[in-house]
Amino acid sequence: MLKYTLVKDFYKLFASFSSALEQGPCYFKLQTQIIWEILLYERRDYICKKTIVSVEFIYNTNFRLKNESDFIVWIKEIAKSESFSVGNLNYAFFDDDGLKHLNKKFLHHDYYTDVISFNDSKGPVINGDIAISVDRVKENAIKYNTSFEKETLRVMAHGLLHLMGFDDKTETERNAMQSAENIKIKMFHVEH
Repeated sequence: MLKYTLVKDFYKLFASFSSALEQGPCYFKLQTQIIWEILLYERRDYICKKTIVSVEFIYNTNFRLKNESDFIVWIKEIAKSESFSVGNLNYAFFDDDGLKHLNKKFLHHDYYTDVISFNDSKGPVINGDIAISVDRVKENAIKYNTSFEKETLRVMAHGLLHLMGFDDKTETERNAMQSAENIKIKMFHVEH
């Protein structure tokens, strides 16, 4: 019965695409996002819930994540491992100057950084924005003798951990954050 409802709801949403296109790109984006989530639930054999979660990737550079769906699954697994769920979460990728501008404007820090988290979470539901400097990720990968891909996972996990209450102001907090980052990076796996 649940499968039938899921498929029926999918066709209802699919049928609304023609009217969605007439109402403009924002409405169309919302509709495609909802269908993406239903397809994700169906593919992963989850029970379709009424709450639709949103993980978006915004690119302000030439950088693009490969296979965003793998990252979405990973992000949701990280949240679940800390007893959180994902509400609306945006990952925005910038160059150094773009992220420095945000750092100065919102945090009053006039320096480059690799990741900034803007938390709008309520209880165990994660809502917020995570801004990442692709240039810093590249520099850090070289500095710490790791791959660009692994360093990207680290800053993505780092930003998400901040939204779940982790901090890194003291040495003890930094150690706990680094340990959590390492665990979360190991949770990422791509099946081919």
